[in-house]
Amino acid sequence: MQSQDHLLEQLKEHRIISILRGIPKDRAQNVADALQRGGIVFAEVTMNTVGALDIISQWRESHGSNMLIGAGTVLDVEMAKEAVAAGAQYLVSPNVDEAVIRYARDRGIGVFPGAMTPTEIVAAWKAGATAVKLFPMASLGIGYLKEIRAPLDQIPLVVTGGVRIDNIQEFLAAGSAGVGLGGSIANGELIREGRYDQIELNAATMVQAVKSYNASRP
Repeated sequence: MQSQDHLLEQLKEHRIISILRGIPKDRAQNVADALQRGGIVFAEVTMNTVGALDIISQWRESHGSNMLIGAGTVLDVEMAKEAVAAGAQYLVSPNVDEAVIRYARDRGIGVFPGAMTPTEIVAAWKAGATAVKLFPMASLGIGYLKEIRAPLDQIPLVVTGGVRIDNIQEFLAAGSAGVGLGGSIANGELIREGRYDQIELNAATMVQAVKSYNASRP
């Protein structure tokens, strides 16, 4: 089992969490294959996806040796229990639910609760979050991240929303420990059309941008 500290170190190395929401169950395996070929390590299936638990279980079995599989949109402890039972190695939420954080922490499961304000961010961190998901980043903007990081630079933040190939390095430079990426890698249209080669290319392009950024750091 991944410890929370080890999971955080891996996140800081690989930086990207690929978010899959509403993925058809019969296409999930092909998407996972494409993500792995593109170099993605962290992949998250949201719990409001039909068949999410089956997909998580399937991905752990087929890709567990190369990827870290998580559950997203985990809103309460019951959902957390179901996700962990299916094999989720970390939990991601759009909100701060201290009961979910405690459940994950007590079991050594990574947990990334979603927060927006300084009060929410600090509360999530004090409750035992592995890192805090700053959300919704598309609306808040990179300026908000920079302002938040000034007083809260000791808390690792994963920004989600609005991150693209043309700005991913800017978000990393502004202090995010990682980024959550949905449509920038695997959007609904690509999945419906079975364009797995494009999903692989999108993933590889993002992964290369992260590697270039990491290599440029002193």
